[in-house]
Amino acid sequence: MTTNTTTPAVSVSKLVKHYGDMTALDYFDLDVRQGEIFGLLGPNGSGKTTAINCILALLAYEAGAIRVFGEPMTPTSYALKRRIGLVPQNVAVFNELTVEENIDYFCSLYVPKKAERAPLVEQAIDFAELREFRKYRPGKLSGGLLRRLNIACGIAHRPDLIFFDEPTVAVDPQSRNAILEGIRRLNRDGATIIYTSHYMEEVEEICDRILIMDHGRHLALGTADELKNMIDTGERITIETLDLDDDTLTAVRALGFVTDAAWDGRELDVTCRRGEHNLVDLIGVLRAGGVSIGHLTSRPPTLNDVFLELTGTALRD
Repeated sequence: MTTNTTTPAVSVSKLVKHYGDMTALDYFDLDVRQGEIFGLLGPNGSGKTTAINCILALLAYEAGAIRVFGEPMTPTSYALKRRIGLVPQNVAVFNELTVEENIDYFCSLYVPKKAERAPLVEQAIDFAELREFRKYRPGKLSGGLLRRLNIACGIAHRPDLIFFDEPTVAVDPQSRNAILEGIRRLNRDGATIIYTSHYMEEVEEICDRILIMDHGRHLALGTADELKNMIDTGERITIETLDLDDDTLTAVRALGFVTDAAWDGRELDVTCRRGEHNLVDLIGVLRAGGVSIGHLTSRPPTLNDVFLELTGTALRD
């Protein structure tokens, strides 16, 4: 979702943050457009959480500037903070309160008047599909319902900017789909979303643009397709074959675009660099070797391939 508003929802410029001798943010830059779902990816220790906490004015930093909706963000920017929602990775609710009471409490931190708050609480209950569980305490909820309660508590005050930190960790597929659709709905209703996840398929599915960071630095930014076009990694080709001989496997590995080739006696798995004729050239080598070809698949590079090439590591828990 895009808007005509040119003022970024979040603008971070040359941000520097140290913990002792460790550099957590190294002149980090970030710009999030109003109305988009923005993915923030990085391995553990990359600086994601530090960056978010600095944006929320929960951490002091040594250098740089942060603006939210065009205004400087400081610990006393209460008007700005009322426009922000946070859904943390760890479920943060009170076990002594019911679903309804939890949502009402967190909403009251932003909307003190009960009369104004009551319809917002009802909307949040309906949004998270928790109406039949409104009198339950958290201890009686499943993991997926707990996640939905966590989201309802973070968005009940109708924020314009919402941070989602790993919102689908350890939930079943049905709850995961409900959460992702809920995030899309919030975005369609006008909220700007900043989304972090270890699940690459989620990021690719819902994010308009994605920033990859590591060691406190901005590494790459773009749509999923734009990021894939930045790397040398091409498609991964899998071919069923039972009669591949050593000479033909050596010939496959000698192809200039092949970075890796392995055969387990049933399938040949080939990883390629980017190229226009990789599949044709590979099949040509196999046919020249008299190899019988069965089922064939060609998978384009994924966000995980991008991440691996740019950071040297897979996105890990």
